[in-house]
Amino acid sequence: MTGFAVTAGSPEPLGVSIVEGGINVAVFARHASRIELCLFDEAGERETARLVLPRRSGDVHHGFVPGIGAGARYGLRADGPYEPSRGHRYDPAKLLVDPYATRLDRPFRYMPELSAPRSAALDTAPFVPRAVVTAGVDAASLGTQAARLPQQKAPGLIYEIAVKAFTKRHPGIRAPLRGTVAALAEGPAIEHLTRLGVTHVELMPVAAWMDERHLPPLRLANGWGYNPIVFMAPDPRLAPGGAEELGTTVERLHEVGIAVILDVVYNHTAESDAEGPTVSLRGLDNAVYYRHAADDPGRLVNDTACGNTLACDRAPVLRLIMDSMRHWAVTTGIDGFRFDLATTLGRDQTGFSPEAPLLSAIRQDPVLRELTLIAEPWDVGQGGYRLGAFPEPFHEWNDKYRDDVRRFWRGDAGAAGPLATRLAGSSDIFDRSFRRPFSSVNFVACHDGFTLADIVAYAQKHNEANGEANRDGTDDNHSWNNGVEGESEDGVVEARRATDRRALLATLFLSRGTPMLTAGDEFGRSQRGNNNAYCQDNEITWIDWSAPDPTLAGFVAGLMRLRSRHPVLRRDAFFTGKPLAEGLPPDVAWLGPSGQELRDADWAKADILGMAMACPENGAAPQRLCVVVNRSTEAVSFTLPDGGKTSWKRILDSAAGSFEGPGSDAEGKVSLAPRSVTAFEPAG
Repeated sequence: MTGFAVTAGSPEPLGVSIVEGGINVAVFARHASRIELCLFDEAGERETARLVLPRRSGDVHHGFVPGIGAGARYGLRADGPYEPSRGHRYDPAKLLVDPYATRLDRPFRYMPELSAPRSAALDTAPFVPRAVVTAGVDAASLGTQAARLPQQKAPGLIYEIAVKAFTKRHPGIRAPLRGTVAALAEGPAIEHLTRLGVTHVELMPVAAWMDERHLPPLRLANGWGYNPIVFMAPDPRLAPGGAEELGTTVERLHEVGIAVILDVVYNHTAESDAEGPTVSLRGLDNAVYYRHAADDPGRLVNDTACGNTLACDRAPVLRLIMDSMRHWAVTTGIDGFRFDLATTLGRDQTGFSPEAPLLSAIRQDPVLRELTLIAEPWDVGQGGYRLGAFPEPFHEWNDKYRDDVRRFWRGDAGAAGPLATRLAGSSDIFDRSFRRPFSSVNFVACHDGFTLADIVAYAQKHNEANGEANRDGTDDNHSWNNGVEGESEDGVVEARRATDRRALLATLFLSRGTPMLTAGDEFGRSQRGNNNAYCQDNEITWIDWSAPDPTLAGFVAGLMRLRSRHPVLRRDAFFTGKPLAEGLPPDVAWLGPSGQELRDADWAKADILGMAMACPENGAAPQRLCVVVNRSTEAVSFTLPDGGKTSWKRILDSAAGSFEGPGSDAEGKVSLAPRSVTAFEPAG
């Protein structure tokens, strides 16, 4: 299977690139003795040529193949030592996907044959997608391309979307597009996002992924995508039109003022543990791409709980990730990245550092440093919890916000103080490194864990459908069921749950920091108590657009409008507790029901908490707002600041789901509904 006069070619750029007269192929594989390029027919079914790359420059094998152009299907094979005890797993029978592939002709499917040992001599070509040669972007044009990226701004409302789950059942979207990236550019999807006031959508992973090997026997499938194989190619199931499809959708969202953040997984791959499949990096250089134990080069480090950990401090891995990020930014125009298990990105053999090579490289890159960067600040390795440790300009998912808000509304003792800290922007986490409230991505629910509706309907997880006897998923949910576990036809129970949902949402939108909402929570979406629904690519996770709660969605939209109108909520500075100026109120005061500031002894038993805020207003009178939370089950009287000298207008009552209501009386008193968040502004 030859017939091609393959010549030396160039070691740059890595991957397969179109050049005059054919293609250049360059593959990093330090420990490989030989790399072959495998060509396939137009249908991608029959292997038509197997060509040895004739030249090696350092660790890069390369060659020029004439007569091949865009659209050609190809794969790679690598030979070298098969010595698992030293980290080497070369097997020329394994067809490998180019790590620099930007398009695939079919999705990945896990098959046991992909994990066969070299001794089996089993050709895996029937089970592996083919990469497709694409024109790509000339490296010389990167600066020009980057200059056309949209102006960045701090997120106002991040909306987390699983593309398929969001669009699969939407009756207003054209049927052929449902479940794809292109569906997000359809009118009904755009209208929903703009009605909510979304400023940034965060797309859960779109890069090509593979199911974990235990899922197919259970007839389950990974619906989240946090198990990638290649980092630059969209999964054909989500984006059959490739990167161009994503770029078109990004352009459409930009037209209505919505930025796009891409959730990326650079901490591990779906090649998993030592028993996992060999489909790309493992077959090219397992010893370099993955981190192994210092005292045992054959044992994979598993800081990710996914079977392997990418060695992000090593130059080939760092370059692959950086090239991937620049590829997405330049070719699709996305506005930022959210990094899954980001602590891994800052690790070397000794542990985590905010000055780690990859984190430093991102911060100095002229394209990437201008984007919105969000870290999930943990992994499961030693010292992996790093909330607050990432450098500027990273934002961070703040799980302490989630937990402290839930604990307060659940009724935990001593929860008022932590709640106040979260309402105020989490200065305990971010101020110590001279960062600001916007660094905190606040959320009460996300894709991982209970939905908003399930927080108030389930006291325990119910993951039986995942096939692991309910052992998977966290037991630390800080949730409550309002008297009945799960679905209920009791009107009183359902009313309590609806009240609590609105209270949680109001808390989120009235906190300083960057709010994030997961798609469907504005509808009261339930996953039936499943808090680890990654493997439920079905109606459990797909949003049911035929039975939403439009009242709750309208309430969310109203909260965003309220937030947008009040600079005091969006001010990117921590409170001092000091007066704005002589004769003016402090920037924040924490009040009890009598209107007096809470004393130290009051915090431990506080069920009712007032946050009276003020901020400068360009030389005019300060802008003021008073937010009061009442987690008790009783209506209470509360005295607002100034004791009647200021007349206050009610602009939010979460219990009623309204943005109006009775203001303060002559003594500055107001009535607060049970289990409510209420907000007031000066009248007039």
